Amino acid sequence: MPLPAATVRSRVHIPLGFGDGYQVEAEVFTFRGLADGAEHLALALGEPSTEPGAPAPLVRLHSECLTGDVFGSARCDCGPQLRESVEKIAEAGGYLLYLRQEGRGIGLYNKLDAYALQDTGLDTYQANAALGLPEDGRDYTAAAQMLTTLGVPAVRLLSNNPDKAAQLTALGITVADRVPTGVHASPSNLRYLRAKVEHTGHSIPLARLVG
Repeated sequence: MPLPAATVRSRVHIPLGFGDGYQVEAEVFTFRGLADGAEHLALALGEPSTEPGAPAPLVRLHSECLTGDVFGSARCDCGPQLRESVEKIAEAGGYLLYLRQEGRGIGLYNKLDAYALQDTGLDTYQANAALGLPEDGRDYTAAAQMLTTLGVPAVRLLSNNPDKAAQLTALGITVADRVPTGVHASPSNLRYLRAKVEHTGHSIPLARLVG
């Protein structure tokens, strides 16, 4: 089944700056007609090329994490992954899709409720399930629409998550390669990272988490 059509709503250049001093220019796209109706963004970084024969652009699907991306929470690796991804994509040329899928799609308040359950010993997936919510409720149809609208039929996917590659492939986007992010481990997120590896097969080398 073909993807529902989406269109570019607007595009604007925004200079990005990070706490460690790194700066880069992004062209930010908004869209109309996305399947879930959410206000997702695509950030073009570097010089992505869609010319025939050019390498597939480096692309990350980054799910919004207010606690990690904005407030620097150490309970996850989202903030460091976002910072790393922006620089890698800017160097290679590609897109960062910033998807409004807080808490793997369960929302901010539910995510904080899940944190409270994690404090009792549940892992991140068990906590979601205990709340009667999906372990991971993310759907990447809108991401595939965004890529199609931008003229990106194939990507090199910057991700440790095999589900992202599987969903994009099923939605008609060619995943030419999957590029892992770094290991951003800390005493506060070690259980979280182990759960991602053991429960959903994320490509994070466990030996580096316990070494």
